[in-house]
Amino acid sequence: MFDMVIKAVLFDLDNTLVDFMRMKHAACEAAIDAMIDAGLKMNRKMALSKLFELYEKYGIEYQKIFQVFLRTVISHVDYRIMAAGIVSYRKVKEGNMMPYPGVPETLATLKAKGMKLGIVSNAPKIQAWTRLAYMGLHKIFDFVVTAEDVGEEKPGKLPFKEALKELGLPAEQVIMVGDDPKRDMAPAKALGMRTVLTRTGVGYAMTLPLSGFAPTDRPDAELKKFDDLLAVVEKY
Repeated sequence: MFDMVIKAVLFDLDNTLVDFMRMKHAACEAAIDAMIDAGLKMNRKMALSKLFELYEKYGIEYQKIFQVFLRTVISHVDYRIMAAGIVSYRKVKEGNMMPYPGVPETLATLKAKGMKLGIVSNAPKIQAWTRLAYMGLHKIFDFVVTAEDVGEEKPGKLPFKEALKELGLPAEQVIMVGDDPKRDMAPAKALGMRTVLTRTGVGYAMTLPLSGFAPTDRPDAELKKFDDLLAVVEKY
């Protein structure tokens, strides 16, 4: 039985609940293939490299990336080529928007135990809710907090403060789960939350032992399997 000292769990979204970068790469590859098939005269490898270079510059969520891409590589927007890319991107994105193993079952168990569940993400708000809806998880979360709500992205503390306000709970009764020590662990820990690191992301946190993190970034626990979160919550 949970002792209910912990009454809520907050989650990062991308690379914590969903393998965002795997989805992104698959969707972008499909988009480039479709644009080449529609008449884009460019080497596939070079096109993908340029597309992700532009994502680095404009942000991984930038909604007009294909317009910018075409203006960069052919000096104008060819709408036939762009439409082919957009349609293929969306089809593959939908098919690859899947939660990590154990995520739905673990969230359902937490919810059944009376836990409040929230998302704190740097994704645009509609994109965050859309991803949750693709995965069938949109009904299980009580709220989503993004920079649109507070005017600041993680690792700023304002998104976490807003989440605590939504929960109506003190920080010591809340666990934050994420894959990024600096964006997820450090600000939540500074506010007094327990912190749990998932080993699902794409950065250095994948392999670095807990002892290797700076004290400000070091989580209280780590998950090698997502359903290990149940034991962590029970522990606290």
